[in-house]
Amino acid sequence: MNKIKNIGVLTSGGDAPGMNAAIRAVVRAAVYYDLQVTGILRGYEGLVNGDFIEMDRKSVANIIQRGGTILKTARSDSFRTKEGREQAYDQLKKNNIDALIVIGGDGTFTGADLFTHEFDFPVIGLPGTIDNDLEGTDFTIGYDTAINTVINAVDKIRDTAESHDRLFIVEVMGRDSGLIALRSGIGVGAEAIMIPEANMGIDGLITRLETGRKDKASKIIIVAEGDEIGGGFNVGEALKKKFPAYDIRVSVLGHIQRGGKPSCMDRVLASRLGVVAVEGLIAGQTGVMVGQKNKEIVFTPFNHAIKHIDAKEISPAWLKLVEILSL
Repeated sequence: MNKIKNIGVLTSGGDAPGMNAAIRAVVRAAVYYDLQVTGILRGYEGLVNGDFIEMDRKSVANIIQRGGTILKTARSDSFRTKEGREQAYDQLKKNNIDALIVIGGDGTFTGADLFTHEFDFPVIGLPGTIDNDLEGTDFTIGYDTAINTVINAVDKIRDTAESHDRLFIVEVMGRDSGLIALRSGIGVGAEAIMIPEANMGIDGLITRLETGRKDKASKIIIVAEGDEIGGGFNVGEALKKKFPAYDIRVSVLGHIQRGGKPSCMDRVLASRLGVVAVEGLIAGQTGVMVGQKNKEIVFTPFNHAIKHIDAKEISPAWLKLVEILSL
């Protein structure tokens, strides 16, 4: 590997709170090690089109507390093609960029894995996704903020649920992963949590409600959008047929889970991983995601970090905990 002098950094896929803290850490670490750093706007689409900006320590001043990403993000159909990736490689070489740090989730790392193998180009990834669905790290950047956003919202919904003796179904993000629903559901004391990994089904939910406390009219059910029943509104329709006497409401939290000021945990995690990513490139690491497991920094190859069918499988102990606490 040639000596690295200029590192490119981009954010890709869905935005996550803490991405700006990660960008800041990458830029500050590059400056510390006397390297240039180039910001790439709008993810892989900007990489293909050569939408680059020079960055220095001032470029990342006063952003650690901001949600979203100052580099913007976008889906890129062109980068999915070999021709698009070749154009991206040409842009990097034309702008004298020697290595790349990508901040995103499984889609981001799928593209990075292809790119680094096709062109033998140094790439390191930072896990930036609210879903927490990557192997090789206990927590992803943005997850802690997202579940706290859910908790704050559901605490407010609980107030009105108790005031009107209502059953609220709250749909949270999680098309393929129920980890947002699981932790936030436990945190708000939900009467039931429905996630893709557990497949409770409508019959299981009905049984849970029928055998639960009869003296508590208000109830909260947390549903991951990817649950087998098909989300909050489908669950609501099924329950209305079974329990016509219930006053049932459905609330879809949607994209508020992506925004907002990152929590302290996300800021610190992003900062630590951003610095290590730069140091990893200097040391010759490539084709890996940097993560934190059991408080230690680890490097995981992209193809292992990307979620598989059994990735992030929910431990039976967690499911039992939900059952015990929902009594």
